[in-house]
Amino acid sequence: MFTCPLSADVYLRILEQRDAEPLFDLTDRSRQHLRCWLPWLDQVVRLEHTEAFIAAGLRQFADGLGMQAGIWRGGCLVGVAGLHPIDWPNRQGSLGYWLGAEQLGQGLATLASRALLRTAFLDYGLHRMELRAATGNLRSRAVAERLGFTLEGVARDAEWLYDHYVDHAVYALLADDWQDLA
Repeated sequence: MFTCPLSADVYLRILEQRDAEPLFDLTDRSRQHLRCWLPWLDQVVRLEHTEAFIAAGLRQFADGLGMQAGIWRGGCLVGVAGLHPIDWPNRQGSLGYWLGAEQLGQGLATLASRALLRTAFLDYGLHRMELRAATGNLRSRAVAERLGFTLEGVARDAEWLYDHYVDHAVYALLADDWQDLA
């Protein structure tokens, strides 16, 4: 299984069924701050929903279509980072991540994303990675910019977020432009 150290006490590890309860608890504790940017919270209201997410992620990994990894700090689950379904004919994929509220502003999303970019470009041999963030999500947009992504444009009304649409800033990074800054 995929495990990747990020620092002395932080690592990525593919989510497994044994992680369902900590992941559900983290999601539940983080609902208020996640609701600003993520549309799926109302579909994750029971432990079984988290178990289904993990099962889907394990199938995705087994099929070579990406992964969903937990971000662990000091042995505690503090967030999730993933390579979303890989488009093999075009050798491209996308990054996604979220953190519990108490972990924001500590560079963990950048560390995790940097590791996933290494996996995407070096291990999978992808050509292009995309990162989308709501235009108002300045923290996520800063992650993309720190990692050298290029803002390609804005997709208007790209996502329904509970009661309104949000625009997405669309960023991309090509393998030729990527620099491993780890």
